[in-house]
Amino acid sequence: MSPDAQLDLRGTPCPLNFVRTKLYLEKMAPGALLEVWLDAGEPVEQVPDSLKMEGYGIETMEERFPETGEGFFALQVRRPVD
Repeated sequence: MSPDAQLDLRGTPCPLNFVRTKLYLEKMAPGALLEVWLDAGEPVEQVPDSLKMEGYGIETMEERFPETGEGFFALQVRRPVD
């Protein structure tokens, strides 16, 4: 499924990555799909759970390995329809 927008938060510490994700989602249309790029470790452990607790739907989460640089996680989260 193709996301409506992407947000690259690699290198962003917790809880700032959650706050930025939530603010971005609030600006999107209800039902829109956002893909967020997160670092391994605390970001990928904390952000999805925090979003679920706020009522956002987690569609997919997969690890990606670009040709250059370290791997990261691509999290697809949907803004609920009001």
